[in-house]
Amino acid sequence: MVDITFYQRMDDKPSRPREWISRFVLGMAGETLFLMALGSATRVMNAGLACPDWPLCYGALVPQKQMNLQVFLEWFHRLTASSMGLFAIALVGFCWWYRRNLPKWAPWISLLVLFLVVFQGILGAFTVTELLRFDIVTAHLGTALLFFMTLLSMGVALQPYQGTGTAGKLHLVAAIAAICVYIQSILGALVGSQWALHQCLSDSTLCGVMHSHLAGVIPATLTTLTLTVWAWRTPALHPSLRRLANFAGSLLVLQIALGVATFKLRLQVEPLTIAHQSIGAGLLGVLVTFAVLAFRDVASPATVILPTADSPIDSVSMSPAIAHPADGHPA
Repeated sequence: MVDITFYQRMDDKPSRPREWISRFVLGMAGETLFLMALGSATRVMNAGLACPDWPLCYGALVPQKQMNLQVFLEWFHRLTASSMGLFAIALVGFCWWYRRNLPKWAPWISLLVLFLVVFQGILGAFTVTELLRFDIVTAHLGTALLFFMTLLSMGVALQPYQGTGTAGKLHLVAAIAAICVYIQSILGALVGSQWALHQCLSDSTLCGVMHSHLAGVIPATLTTLTLTVWAWRTPALHPSLRRLANFAGSLLVLQIALGVATFKLRLQVEPLTIAHQSIGAGLLGVLVTFAVLAFRDVASPATVILPTADSPIDSVSMSPAIAHPADGHPA
């Protein structure tokens, strides 16, 4: 028996522009994760209005006279966000210039990336001019997470990957888990932007907001655990998917521990609060990455049985595009 697999699908041929554009997009995703952590630090340190004007800070590009920790956090947050806008413009240019080397959807997704970063900038401006209004602050984080998810999906989809065809419905489970974690992140943003924990514990106001976030732990936990256990029980699962499932389970445990500690300490330890938001975003990113790779894994290679002189039958595995060409004739 001879098992020959055509590991490279016909629509996944590697090219140098595709490879470095993928790395560029994933680098943008990494910076976005850092930017969200920086934004969380800005909020918990009460630095959101440290620069009272926008887009400048005290009427200057670099407010040297007024510079302190709070001003630096807000100023550096804006500076990093501005660089992300420039990277998004560059990404659009790269994708359209090299569109012949990329999937047809890539240039259009790059336009979506640019739209999201522009919309995020507008929300950032309103966050300052509307004096940290809670709904705008929440929308600001929600858009940042959507931007992060879009970048990850695009970068991972452009990466070379040969699935084993054993993922089954895992991509759906991962997608549902990602949606649950995203909603839970929005509920957490509502709690943080309204200081709901403090108000609920002090004078029993906004307890509904606080309880909604606590209740949101259940679906996010159950779906992530389901994904992890299902991946463990799936034979011959791609090693990357198995590692991602294990990582998601580990991040879930860490996130719950940070949430309990943050609640018990009533948000008094700023690094814990920042870590809680950052690990939540990281968990979301792992789930999105798993979903994209598992979706690519769904189309398992077809198997053709051919006779040889050495054996009555030999199995030759090939991609569906090779086994069943579009013109309906054998390859």
